[in-house]
Amino acid sequence: MPLYMDIHTVDPETTWEDIAHAHFKDVAVQGDFEVDYLKYFYNQDCGKLFCLVEAPSAEAAKCVHEQAHGLLAEKLIEVDPDLIHTFMGNVPPNAAGAALIAGPEQQRDSGVRTVMFTDIVGSTEMTSRHGDDVALAMLRVHDRIVRAALAEFGGREVKHTGDGIMASFMSAACAVRAACHMQSALGDHNGAGAQYPVAIRVGISAGEPVEDHNDLFGSTVQLAARLCAQAEPGQIMVSDVITGLCRGKGLKFADAGQCDLKGFDRPIDTHVVEIVC
Repeated sequence: MPLYMDIHTVDPETTWEDIAHAHFKDVAVQGDFEVDYLKYFYNQDCGKLFCLVEAPSAEAAKCVHEQAHGLLAEKLIEVDPDLIHTFMGNVPPNAAGAALIAGPEQQRDSGVRTVMFTDIVGSTEMTSRHGDDVALAMLRVHDRIVRAALAEFGGREVKHTGDGIMASFMSAACAVRAACHMQSALGDHNGAGAQYPVAIRVGISAGEPVEDHNDLFGSTVQLAARLCAQAEPGQIMVSDVITGLCRGKGLKFADAGQCDLKGFDRPIDTHVVEIVC
């Protein structure tokens, strides 16, 4: 059955209990439409609610909300089950239907995710100059170091891009620390006399699952990819929202100015990771 995610803008004064009450109303009538509202993510700070639902059609999912409480979603998109679980995790909800963050504390999940892109500097040139075997050896080094950092800092690999990796994190600070760990490990690798040093650039941004585009984390993914492309070799470039999410986390950033990035209609404030305390 198709899987959908919707978005509601609600009053930030709305409590988790209020959201649970609406969810129970959905559950009470969803069988009439062969729909299953699986769980919801609530970002109370921003007044954004996201519902994950299995339904035979978008219209059927809409009918459940309409009949249950009349609180209709502003947007509803079909999502790939594997992709949504990679981005969001697949932790069962609590008894009230709220999505949970994996771990013993059973914290409720706001749905915000941090997206990271890595990119091997000069991979095409290295392939042209030294051949496929050298390029593959460099890629193996990259993959080993990046995946080890993802495992250590709670990142999930979303996909391999050919000369880099796209990953998702629950925590912006963990994403930045993972990127620093990658750069440090590559520095150690190169400093040990590697015949073909490996340098990467990293871009990081964060956002909510359903945005302006009809795509899962559409603009967040696009911005992280553009920041990665904008970064210098060995640099970690992040969006303004990342610095805000990392405030008080022992991380320091330098202002990299505003950049005109393809696909964005205004200049983007950018920063680079300066010091990890």
